[in-house]
Amino acid sequence: MTIPRALVGVSVITILALSGAVQAHPRLLSVTPKAGAAVASPHVIQLKFSERLIGAMTGADVVTPAMAPMPGMAGRPVVKMTGFVAAVGPDGKTLTLTRKANLPAGAYQVVWHAVAADTHRVAGRFAFSVK
Repeated sequence: MTIPRALVGVSVITILALSGAVQAHPRLLSVTPKAGAAVASPHVIQLKFSERLIGAMTGADVVTPAMAPMPGMAGRPVVKMTGFVAAVGPDGKTLTLTRKANLPAGAYQVVWHAVAADTHRVAGRFAFSVK
C-alpha cells in the first residue's frame, strides 16, 4: 500500500504545526522601564509576555551591585532589593512588580523567570538605571 505524497506532506506539516504550539514558550515582549533607560525613581516595573503565565511559577527580583569590584574578585556582588510584590495582571500576560517606596538612584537589573501552559521555565534579565 502506498501513501500519496500530498497526504504525507499535509501530515508532516500538521505534526510540525501542532508540535510548535505545544513547545511554545512565553517570550518577553516589552518592559517598563525600558531596558537600558535612565528613568526617574519608579516604584512599579512591568514585564509583558506573549502568553498567559502561571502566576505561582512566575516572578522576578530586582538587584543592584553592592559595591565596585575589588581587585582579584571574579564578579560584582549584588544585593536583592526588598519590598517588591510580584503579581500577574488580569490579562494573564503582564507581570507587575510593585514597591511602596521608589527606587533610589543607581543601576538595577531585573532578573525574571516565567512559566506558561507548557510548564517550561524561561528566564532572562534586563537593566535600567535611576537618575
